[in-house]
Amino acid sequence: MATYEYLCSRCGPFDVKMAIGTAPPVHGCPACSGTARRVFSSPGVATTPHAVAALHDRQEQSREAPEVVSEVPPGRAPVRRPHPALSRLPRP
Repeated sequence: MATYEYLCSRCGPFDVKMAIGTAPPVHGCPACSGTARRVFSSPGVATTPHAVAALHDRQEQSREAPEVVSEVPPGRAPVRRPHPALSRLPRP
């Protein structure tokens, strides 16, 4: 079902839900039963923020051509701290 907009000269705009491709150029107004003409407007499309679009594009690209990693990237080794329970054990 699609929503089509119509404009009645007496009552103003109103929406009608019909199957896609079946909307006639004129439709009866539900309030005054007069004829209303079909109005074309822009679809409700939202813009995507640039950061979200870039992340989506990168994800799509990695799906088809993933980057191959041959070695672990250099970086700092994590600091290993002893387990807290080991400090309560008796010392020899």
